[in-house]
Amino acid sequence: MKRLFFRVFALALAGVVALLGLFVWFAYTPVGLRQSPLDFTVEPGSGMRQVARQLTDAGIDTWPFALVMLARVTRQANGIKAGSYEVEAGVTPLLLLDKLTRGDTTQAELALIEGWSFRQFRAALDRHPDLRHDSAGLSDSEVLARIGADATHPEGLFFPDTYLFARRSSDVDLLRRAHRQQQRILQREWAQRAEGLPYQTAYEALVLASIVEKETGRAADRPLIASVFVNRLRGGMLLQTDPTVIYGIGPAFDGDLRKRDLVTDTPYNTYTRPGLPPTPIAMPGVAALRAVLNPPSTEYLYFVARGDGSSAFSRTLAEHNRAVARYIRKQQP
Repeated sequence: MKRLFFRVFALALAGVVALLGLFVWFAYTPVGLRQSPLDFTVEPGSGMRQVARQLTDAGIDTWPFALVMLARVTRQANGIKAGSYEVEAGVTPLLLLDKLTRGDTTQAELALIEGWSFRQFRAALDRHPDLRHDSAGLSDSEVLARIGADATHPEGLFFPDTYLFARRSSDVDLLRRAHRQQQRILQREWAQRAEGLPYQTAYEALVLASIVEKETGRAADRPLIASVFVNRLRGGMLLQTDPTVIYGIGPAFDGDLRKRDLVTDTPYNTYTRPGLPPTPIAMPGVAALRAVLNPPSTEYLYFVARGDGSSAFSRTLAEHNRAVARYIRKQQP
């Protein structure tokens, strides 16, 4: 009887050892991949069993049950992070689980350019193949509500930058990040503003910064252009800046600004209305914000594009008219 017991015990022990050996072999043996490298996505809210199924569906040749058991034994089953991942030939189940629990996701990127309008921003989001387009079909006001923004108009409220994100991230999350970043930067720069500026709120500074951003892409000219607008606001002069008129025309603008456009009144026509327009007209970057919050002291009241990306600045209307004749009408004084 004892001999039978020991025989059964030995067989059971041998079975356990064999099973343990098989389990160790599984943990350290590279999985098969349909292709290398292989991209796959772990969906948000997935449990370990669902994750194992998603991996096999994506082309990772592994034993789902064994992978689930391995995750439980190593106490990683509850630490799997959603996102997009990339693996290459040679990855083992242990390395795969380590990657999933570290959240070592592959990242995509999207560049939001200084001077873009919110309409251009949304178009770039809609085109990006690695984003989940949760904002599709939402109005601008619905987007603002979705990201928790306390505003009624989206223009200028999003910081232009290059954003990295895990593939299949929500475009709403990216919008939320860009909005929070703009708020942080705006408040930081507003706190460091010069005294005596002709605007009372950070939002008004944002409006003027958006105009400066649209007027030039030349770093050296931004502060001088800001000084022109600050001087005009202080003197009660009309800003008379074409980008605001173009923004007021909207999508109907055909690229040719005509005289009739300058005299047709809209809330954004700074030729017909004094002061700042009601909202920003684009996404300004940090340089434009700093230019309007700490402008240099000048006597300039006018500027005109030279045609090479730079601007000519004038103190009087007579000087300005000569500059216009030289650079716009191509006439010599």
